[in-house]
This record gives sequence, C-alpha cells and structure tokens, in this order.
Amino acid sequence: MKFGYTIVYVSSVADALAFYEAAFGFSRRFLHESGSYGELDTGATTLAFAAHELGAAHFPAGYRKVDDGGTPLGIELGLVCADVPAAFDRAVAAGAEPLVAPAAMPWGQTVAWVRGKDGTLVELCTAIG
Repeated sequence: MKFGYTIVYVSSVADALAFYEAAFGFSRRFLHESGSYGELDTGATTLAFAAHELGAAHFPAGYRKVDDGGTPLGIELGLVCADVPAAFDRAVAAGAEPLVAPAAMPWGQTVAWVRGKDGTLVELCTAIG
C-alpha cells in the first residue's frame, strides 16, 4: 500500500488550480476538458481537484463541502518549504485567509496555517529534523 493522491472537491476546479499555482508555486499537470477534474505537479504525491458535481455522483448521500464556510474541516494539506514566512506572505497575497502566522515550534519546526480560497486548511511548514 502507498499513498497515491488527495482529491479536494471544489466549486471550480480551474479556480482552485489557479489559486494553488499562484499561492504555492505548483505547476498544473492537467485540467480535464470538462473542467471537472484537474491535478497539480506537487512532487511524489498528486494533489487533485474535482468538481462538486463529481462528488455528488460519487456520494449520493452527500458530503460536507470544504467551501461551506464556518470553521475549517478537521483535515489539512501539509506543504513543506524552506521559508515559511515567505510562503505564508505569498499565499495571503494570492487570496488565502491567514489563520496562524509563522511561528517556531519547540521541536524545531516553523509552521503557519492559511485557509485556501476553496476552504481547504493548509499548513506551511519546514521539514522536521
């Protein structure tokens, strides 16, 4: 078993891809011609986005959308980088909601949190160790 990918269901796949490109510097792997699915090139694990219409087809009983507002879902995307304050500033400039400013943790890691325009909770952090 290996972890293959994460899919975030969003209102607009194209907008989500554009935001993650601008906020975090990822490059677009592809956007399906239907506009309902797209992926970013993020390294070993794929970050993908799918339209809520696909989510409705997969989960007819429904699901909680990340962009419903209110408090963030209890799950986050962890993005490892060398310069957390610069990454935080770039994300906020691209439209992310700042949640927790960059701070040094007692275990030696620097972390910050933002909420993406699609509602997803994103941790920006340095590598551990």
